[in-house]
Amino acid sequence: MTCGTCQREIADYSNFCYFCGARQPAPAEPFRRSRRLMRSTVDCKIAGVCGGIAEYLEIDSTLVRLIWVLLILMPVPLVPAIVGYFVAWIVMPLAPYPVRPVEPPAAAPHSTPAT
Repeated sequence: MTCGTCQREIADYSNFCYFCGARQPAPAEPFRRSRRLMRSTVDCKIAGVCGGIAEYLEIDSTLVRLIWVLLILMPVPLVPAIVGYFVAWIVMPLAPYPVRPVEPPAAAPHSTPAT
């Protein structure tokens, strides 16, 4: 990286120039994909709600399902847990199906002429 003030070479991660002390611009952050809470299309048992929550929180979907089952089994939040699942089922949009990479068609085997 080159200092914009004194035009000397400095390390890429430097916030200030070693020679003139000028503040260096912050490096551009890599593009960050925005996350959106959606029902999962690939990790679903009933409606994909738990799978979508797990993808959003970047944790294992089994853990989310286990917590949901524990909430349902407790006597007090039985109705809110079930109603919450159905509300999430209705409100959360369905994630698009993943796109598979296109594979070129296999070449036809060459036939040898019969002699």
